[in-house]
Order: sequence, then C-alpha cells, then structure tokens
Amino acid sequence: MKRHTISQLLDTTLAGEEVTVCGWVRTFRNDQFLSINDGSSLSNLQLVVDRDNTDESLRKRLTTGAAIAATGTLIESQGKGQATELEVKTLEVLGDADPEVYPIQMKRHTMEFLREKAHLRFRTSTFNAVFRLRHGLQYAIHEYFNQNGFNMLHTPIVTGSDAEGAGEMFQVTTLDLDNVPRTEDGAVDHGADFFGKAANLTVSGQLEAELGAMALGKVYTFGPTFRAENSNTSRHLAEFWMIEPEVAFNDLDDNMDLAEDCLRFVLTRILERYPAELEFLAKREADSEKQLPADQRNEMGLIERLRFVTENPFIRISYTEAIDLLRSSKPFKKKKFKYPVEWGVDLQSEHERWLVEKKFKQPVILTDYPAGIKAFYMRANDDGKTVAAMDVLVPGIGELVGGSQREERLDRLQQKCADFNIPEDHVWWYLDTRRFGTAPHAGFGLGFERLVMFATGMTNIRDVIPFPRTPLNAEF
Repeated sequence: MKRHTISQLLDTTLAGEEVTVCGWVRTFRNDQFLSINDGSSLSNLQLVVDRDNTDESLRKRLTTGAAIAATGTLIESQGKGQATELEVKTLEVLGDADPEVYPIQMKRHTMEFLREKAHLRFRTSTFNAVFRLRHGLQYAIHEYFNQNGFNMLHTPIVTGSDAEGAGEMFQVTTLDLDNVPRTEDGAVDHGADFFGKAANLTVSGQLEAELGAMALGKVYTFGPTFRAENSNTSRHLAEFWMIEPEVAFNDLDDNMDLAEDCLRFVLTRILERYPAELEFLAKREADSEKQLPADQRNEMGLIERLRFVTENPFIRISYTEAIDLLRSSKPFKKKKFKYPVEWGVDLQSEHERWLVEKKFKQPVILTDYPAGIKAFYMRANDDGKTVAAMDVLVPGIGELVGGSQREERLDRLQQKCADFNIPEDHVWWYLDTRRFGTAPHAGFGLGFERLVMFATGMTNIRDVIPFPRTPLNAEF
C-alpha cells in the first residue's frame, strides 16, 4: 500500500480510507494512544492501538524515538487537539530506541543540552519548526531573485583573495605539516603547495560576484563563508551562509530599494506559508521570556516583529545623523549604553536596536559610514570622509544587511588597496573590471543565519544552523 505523509493525513477529506503511515514515536499513553511525527508537518498524528489485541512485547517497544509503520483506517478524532486519528490494524517497529539511553525525551531540554546532541535535536518540535522555516527562507530567497531576473553564480569556496582585508581566514594546504617546505629566507614556500600560492576558505563571494555582474548585469551568490575569528558568542559562527546580490549600474539608492524589497518579499512568504511554525515559536519565545526581567524582553512578539518589517516603510538616515540622535538620547545621557557613541566608531547592536525599536519604531537603513571603518571596495563620497555604505537594521537583531555602492574608479580603488595594504598583484583580476568597461554597481550581503534568527526568534546563532562550527567545536 502507498505510504501517506502525516501532512496528508491531517486532511479530513481522507477520513474513512485505509492508509499506511510511517514515523517516529513521540509519546505512547495508556498502552493505547500513540503519537508519531514523520517530519512532513509540525503536528503529530495520533494512532489508536487496540491494546487487547496487540502483543505486550510489541507495545513495550513503542518508546520515544522508535521508528514505526502502521496501517489502519483514518477517522475523524473524537478527542481534542487533532482533527483525525488512525485506528491501527497492523503495526511494525522498524527501529527501536532504548529509553534508557535515548537522550531526547518528551520534556523541555535546555538549548545547551541539545547543542551537544545536534545529530538528534532535529527530532524536537522546536528544531522541527526552526529548520522547516530555514528551508522556507532559503526557497523564498531563490524565488525572489529568480523572479527579478537574477542569475545565481557559484563563487569559489577556496580562494586566494581576502574580500574584507581582515586576515581572519582559514588556510587551505596540502603541505606536509611535519616537514613544511621553506624558501631561502625561511618563509613557508607556498609555491610548493597544491595551488602554487597561499589559499584560504572564502570570507565572501562578493568580489567574484562583481565580475559576473559586469557581464550578466544581475547576479547573486548563496553559499558558505568562513571566518577564523576566535569569537565564542551567541552571534558568531566560523562557518555560515551568505546571500550576496550584485547589480551593474545600480547606485546606493537602488541598493537600498533592493534590500528593502527582498526582505519584505521573503518575510511575507514565511508569514503566508508557515503559520503553524511561527505560532509555535512565538509561544515558545513568550514562555521563555517570562523568566527574564521586563527590560530584557522583546517589546513585540515574534509575528509582530516580522509584520513590523513587512508592513512599515524603511526610514533612511545617515550614520552622522544616527550618531547625533544617539548622543542626544536618554540612554546615552544616563550612561546606559555599554559601548561608546562617537563619530568614527562602528555602531553596536544596542545602538542599532535603540534606533529601530525606540526612536523610529520602523526598520532603519543607515547610510554613509566613515571610510575608516568600512571595507576597501566601498565607493568614496565627495566629502572625502565617508563611503556609500548602507546597513539595514531590524528589531531584536540590529544589523541584518550590510552593503554599498562599489568603487568603480580605478585610481580611487588602487589608492584604497594601498591604504589597506592589499598588494595589487593579489587582486589584479578585480582591478581589471575597472580597466575594461567600468561602470557603477552595488550590492549587499545578507547573513542567512541572522535572517533565520530574526524569523524564528532564536537568540543563539548556533540554534539556527544544523551543525554549528565554532571555536573548539567541529563535531557531527
């Protein structure tokens, strides 16, 4: 008999039919009521077992985590909490789960405990919802760019360039680490390595995406990026995913329009397509925040925050204006901010959230940052002090998107390379796009895990990626 998914069986139009379903046991109550989930829905399906005609040895194997297959008649449920249930005729245990050692039980586990069980945490309702939403966000991203005429570009994971100039990169080598070849002056001889030069895992696909945009017009990347940053916080990962569109002939205003439109589209799709998951996660967040002091709770619930972005216009102000507003704010005057607020210093999450949640009560796009705190490729403004950069700020998170108009003038870009100590022979191919048919262009980076955090209400970035890579942690 054809197997049905639980999402199909929750539809009452199938009531009265004989069906087969497979899944993993969530609970088994009174030797009669078996709750299972197969991953097709956040909801479980209740199976009604005939305990008088079911062998006791089989019933004892119906423990949390066990995989089963059942055939029976689907009926409308008389109980609360489900529309349909399955009257079981035949039942088979496909895989046992010893309750004495199986770590995932039907109780509230801490996030710390579940991170140690990352290979099994998908089986909880929380992570079922989180990773279903992660999939939905990924699909919506591709949907948006495809509908708007973008070409997806696969940029290299192994690269010889450092897009950010920060130097926090994982090295890639096949050299014998017990017998590293050396040059005459004692330096590592990278010429003897696999690529004939020093190579690293990419921190961004942006520079390569710009090459594509200079011919294809509109491109985007969606791939893994890596930072060898020894930062063990709830906001940082060593391996994460980035969405990076690049558009030829766009300026900063066009770039802001694109970021705003993209976020509004993606979050609208999530609200439309995943109501059950969002309601579940919203309740989870509200319940967990009851234990926090009032000033540490979100002023808006999860769904309200998403609608805040989809339904409100994004206000646009300059970095300089933001600094003035922050320095005249009550938190600044009362010394409530943890980090300094002064022109030339990058804003922290606490500053960004104040602007969004307290001052404007709208999503905010900050523009025209000091050149000294931004990357070498950002276009210099006429004031000689700032660059045509932008950051998109949302409630609960702060910065979600960072981008800029790119410096298309060869002489200016060469000077920036010198200022940032980037040898021109390392980025000769990038400079060529300014030598041959240069044109204004712009793009941004959207950290995918930051987006998933915003959409799910999860407060630790390690809980929105299946297998987090952090300092001293590369299990699973």
